[in-house]
Amino acid sequence: MKIALAETEADIARCYPVMVELRPHLSATEFATRVRKQQTTGFRLAYLEEDGEIRAVAGFRYLETLAWGKILYVDDLVAAPAQRSRGHGGKLFDWLVAQAKQNNCDEFHLDSGVQRFGAHRFYLTRRMDIICHHFALKLK
Repeated sequence: MKIALAETEADIARCYPVMVELRPHLSATEFATRVRKQQTTGFRLAYLEEDGEIRAVAGFRYLETLAWGKILYVDDLVAAPAQRSRGHGGKLFDWLVAQAKQNNCDEFHLDSGVQRFGAHRFYLTRRMDIICHHFALKLK
């Protein structure tokens, strides 16, 4: 089992079949385009691979905020549906927390859709706190 950053076109493409479970509105081409564009501003795409297959994927970035100081913010965290409850998401989560600590972050943050009850149970067992509500206004 290995965790690595998807930096090549091939690695980004290999992450898509897992990420599409969380972001079904994106085509493979749009996913790759968005990842590449976001990488220019600090976005990183990590994946956990086992037996030559991508089992879990996470998109994240480092931010500096007035409210929380330096944080590692997780945009996306998803495990392949057939691989859920096998520890892959947990291992990738723990790797992300370790990255935050290694990079002197003050906190570790993520948002989760209100309908994702299984994900919420997972985050709560990882000792995360629900600290705010995230509000959005669609403009397009």
